[in-house]
Amino acid sequence: MLDILIYLAAGAVAGLLSGLFGIGGGVIIVPVLLALFALREVPASVIMHMAVGTSLATIVFTAISSVRSHWRRGGVLVPVFLRLAAGMCLGSVLGALIAGQMSGALLKAAFGVFLLALGLQLAFGRGPRPGPRPATPSALILAPAGSAIGAVSSLLGIAGGAMTVPLLARLGIPMRQAVGTSAACGLPIALVGAAAFMATGFGHPDLPQRAIGYVYWPAFLGIIAMSLFTAPLGARLAHRLPQHILQRAFALLLIVLGLNLLRPLLLSG
Repeated sequence: MLDILIYLAAGAVAGLLSGLFGIGGGVIIVPVLLALFALREVPASVIMHMAVGTSLATIVFTAISSVRSHWRRGGVLVPVFLRLAAGMCLGSVLGALIAGQMSGALLKAAFGVFLLALGLQLAFGRGPRPGPRPATPSALILAPAGSAIGAVSSLLGIAGGAMTVPLLARLGIPMRQAVGTSAACGLPIALVGAAAFMATGFGHPDLPQRAIGYVYWPAFLGIIAMSLFTAPLGARLAHRLPQHILQRAFALLLIVLGLNLLRPLLLSG
């Protein structure tokens, strides 16, 4: 029963952040699942891969819910989305294949470094500033960038908004449309990445029951049960609330989560 409550709480927060920042919620889901799987003594050989794979599967549905709200408010730029998505699908497969060859400890350290770097950038940086070009960026720019974002996102179990939003803002896309388009881009990343994690983990001897590949279905169902409802709320807040306060609070959360994941590595040093 406690596990279900934790899944529901994680889903509520992940959905809210997905709509608010266009990030998909993986930065919350992965650390929560890691902690819960560790308490349930999931083998170390699959614990990180399960957290990432399950996170990507939940992001599919969270992204759909978030995108619907942004779409109704004119926040999704379809030409930009299509050009990014073409590269993201390829990058997502590549990231999942790389993750399948990495140890759980190395994958966890990579995720911790990512969270810490992102949190510090949000806390002390001035954030992305729109570039001088308002025209739709070229596919020659967006497709390769999408491939890189897709690979990193699939590797870490996130939707890529932490990279997509700053990129689009730098290319001259208004911030609200950058967030909405980023939320849409999370869908192909999560869909392809989750399928790849299911395939690469299928039949692994250390997986618990009710897991298909690296996707653990009880956690998946509990998380999306709440995220589907809170993602539209986050999208509405993104169009109403001042961003600087939310950005600072979110930065602090990322720093704490990142340091927690890196704690064994730091203490051993």
